[in-house]
Amino acid sequence: MIRVLLADDEALIRAGIASILATAGDIEVVAEAADGHEAVDLALRHRPAICLLDVRMPRLDGLGAAAELRRVLPEIAVVMLTTFNEDDYVTSALGSGASGFLLKSGDPRELIAGVRAVAAGGAYLSPAVTRRVITRLRARPLGAEAAARALVDQLGDREREVLALVGAALSNAEIARRLHLVEGTVKGYVSQILTRLGLRNRVQAAILAYEAGLVPEAPLDGRA
Repeated sequence: MIRVLLADDEALIRAGIASILATAGDIEVVAEAADGHEAVDLALRHRPAICLLDVRMPRLDGLGAAAELRRVLPEIAVVMLTTFNEDDYVTSALGSGASGFLLKSGDPRELIAGVRAVAAGGAYLSPAVTRRVITRLRARPLGAEAAARALVDQLGDREREVLALVGAALSNAEIARRLHLVEGTVKGYVSQILTRLGLRNRVQAAILAYEAGLVPEAPLDGRA
């Protein structure tokens, strides 16, 4: 079972999300919190695999809670939830080390897919969020691509291949099949890439791959 902590200041929203996750069969909501402070306290107590955090909460919002969780429980993955599809939230959430960003107004199947993808060691962006990320990247300032390329140049040829496929939203298993490697080897390459380039997760790796021009066609279909 994928153990999940759910944090949202609206009880009705929490109940709805918990009900959706319960239909998956392999996801269990082990704790619910009404604000960021409570979310961190309950995460320390229950040690879930994933924390689903609403961006806007009293006392401590989701972004603040994500930063605190990264400090005290770095092994727990964080997925941000919001009804506000705004660039500032997306940028801040990705910068906080979140492994996913989902809209509460999105398709329920997307919620389940996102939780499963993150639990499998990947990352997930709502397709609506993905479109905004891509738009932001296309509007990046001059020189950003050169900086990204300089960073990527630190990698070996195989690492660059893996990074490009991460940017194209392939899972470790899909990358392994594409490159005729063992899945564990791909996982090792991804870890090396994140460590060498100072990236927090696969979402940031996928964005860098796009910025560096490694992904010529529509990247980041939601999964990464």
